Amino acid sequence: MISKVLIANRGEIACRIIKACKKYNLKSVAIYSEPDKDAKHKQLADESYSIGGNSAAESYLDINKVINAALETGANAVHPGYGFLSENPEFNRKVREAGLIFIGPNPESMKILGSKTASRELMIKNNIPVVPGFKSNSDDLNEYISVAKSIGYPILIKAADGGGGKGMRVVHNEEMLAESINAARRESLSAFGSEEIFLEKYIKSPRHIEFQVAGDKHGNYIHLFERECSIQRRHQKIIEETPSVALDSELRATMGKTAVEVVKAAGYDNIGTVEFLLDDDKNFYFLEVNARLQVEHPITEETTGVDLVKLQFDIANGMKLPYNQEDLKQSKHSIECRIYAEDSENNFMPSPGKITFYNEPNIVGARFDSGIISGSLVPIYYDPILSKLIVTDENREKAIEKMLEVLKNYPVLGVVNTIEFLIECLNHPEFKAGNTKTDFIEKNNIKVSKNPEFINLALATASYFEKSQTKNVEQLENIGSWEICSAKY
Repeated sequence: MISKVLIANRGEIACRIIKACKKYNLKSVAIYSEPDKDAKHKQLADESYSIGGNSAAESYLDINKVINAALETGANAVHPGYGFLSENPEFNRKVREAGLIFIGPNPESMKILGSKTASRELMIKNNIPVVPGFKSNSDDLNEYISVAKSIGYPILIKAADGGGGKGMRVVHNEEMLAESINAARRESLSAFGSEEIFLEKYIKSPRHIEFQVAGDKHGNYIHLFERECSIQRRHQKIIEETPSVALDSELRATMGKTAVEVVKAAGYDNIGTVEFLLDDDKNFYFLEVNARLQVEHPITEETTGVDLVKLQFDIANGMKLPYNQEDLKQSKHSIECRIYAEDSENNFMPSPGKITFYNEPNIVGARFDSGIISGSLVPIYYDPILSKLIVTDENREKAIEKMLEVLKNYPVLGVVNTIEFLIECLNHPEFKAGNTKTDFIEKNNIKVSKNPEFINLALATASYFEKSQTKNVEQLENIGSWEICSAKY
């Protein structure tokens, strides 16, 4: 049974898992690199262990360092979070070979589903609808040219062994093909250690709909409904919500059943996410499986009442799923906004630096999954996500209103970030109307317009808290800048 968990990750997801460990009386161990020596996740954990290095390859991607940290600290389980080694079947296997519990699916199903090409072949075999496409490891450009012509432009190039938009390119004509293939291979090799790519038909302006699924070691499977993740930049999600306005009860049931069939075919045995593209005619196509905890898992938790990290612990301990499909219901509407240290006015380039001030407004119905505090460093070496803001309310309209209220009173100072960009997205008439497609940002030409009221409130809040000299991480989390600023300003 799990008693002590090493979190093989950093940032907000490491903090989320550590908090779950505390809630369920499990000991937690944080690992940290040199840039993360003062990071929030290190402070929150019961123990911490330095794995050194700066880059991801020197630290969080070093399998031997991570496993050695677990053994040295006496942890008996490893939670990989998302990103880094979370979908690496070799890491999964080596954790188990070291006598540790891997909190995730078995390595065989992870290997199949983690490869976009192998999973695609499995779906075709099991009559799951897929986007027309082609796999090749060839160095012969003429082969790619021939296949692209047969599929028809535009096409999408994808890294076969990765996700998060890395290694992905949309190609509109033959002249772009060679350069795009080479760029996708380089990015895939850097991010995932593999140059393998594949081509598929690019479906213009679809919705991105995913289903949270779970399977145990006893052959039981469920889905926990959908999340719509269509608002994206550079093929990576920035706003997610559930339920989706595009699904009626019949389509929801059909897609949910299909998602369960996907993971059942692979012998999957933990929680995961099955992703689909949905076109205007309500046809849906299998996209991929994320064999891990998903970034946007909180909105599912908020609308179903299921703690997905706790469910991961239970499944890894060999327990049966505590729910049948008919037991699960959704209530209310939940939206998540990802806060990145990025410059939306400069093609979302990363904005590393120091968080000079950070505080979370105390508003009912708002949840913050954060990896930073005032004084945190945002390194150049890792994904620039800072925190996730989740709001839940009676319906979509009220949830949008609440999200805007919280974002406008959410000071994150010191680095350029995406809060104002998110406000622009949520305020747009097309978003409010539910016309959320994957090309939403480009189609609607979303731009940031500086909000003096928002900036002044953030600065006033920072000034107040600088005088208070509050440094303790848990104290900072419990203070509400909203209440203080409303009273003083």
